[in-house]
Amino acid sequence: PCRPGCSQPHPAWPGTRQILVLGLDGAGKSSVLHSLATNQVKRSVAPTEGFNAVCINSGESQMEFLEIGGSESLRTYWKMYLPKVLLLIYVVDSADRARLPVAKELLHQLIQNNSTLPVVVLANKQDLEGAFCITDIYDALALSDTGDKRKMFLLGTHVAEDGSEISSSMKDAKELIAQLVLEMQ
Repeated sequence: PCRPGCSQPHPAWPGTRQILVLGLDGAGKSSVLHSLATNQVKRSVAPTEGFNAVCINSGESQMEFLEIGGSESLRTYWKMYLPKVLLLIYVVDSADRARLPVAKELLHQLIQNNSTLPVVVLANKQDLEGAFCITDIYDALALSDTGDKRKMFLLGTHVAEDGSEISSSMKDAKELIAQLVLEMQ
């Protein structure tokens, strides 16, 4: 069984909906996942070295989130797992302006061969000074060029202080993801 902090990818089991969580290193993928899974904040500062699998029960279904680290050496694994998932969550650091072009390039490479894979882009770290607003992130990632057949969502998120309840933006993201998974069953 899959549990928070589990470092091994698992094959899907019946009734499980696999969701792939990708993004550059430092974007906040692990912190976002922890917040979605526990409704509590725990900021992670150590980069994910490999894989991080988290299961979340939501009503009728169980969702398995598979995060793959965003360092350059791990990005080769991204495309291997992409064909096996229902949904892609792509996390970007809204305050890391210098790396947005790289985030854009990688996102477009990932989705170019799958015109119907739904994508939820989380413009994370919206609480930081100098963070791009949602419309600037939309333009910087060229989301208008991702195709008409695709369900594409862009949400601004941030992970609050350690130990506090998750932000309303994280609750909205969790509800959206659960809704998309239900629609795809």
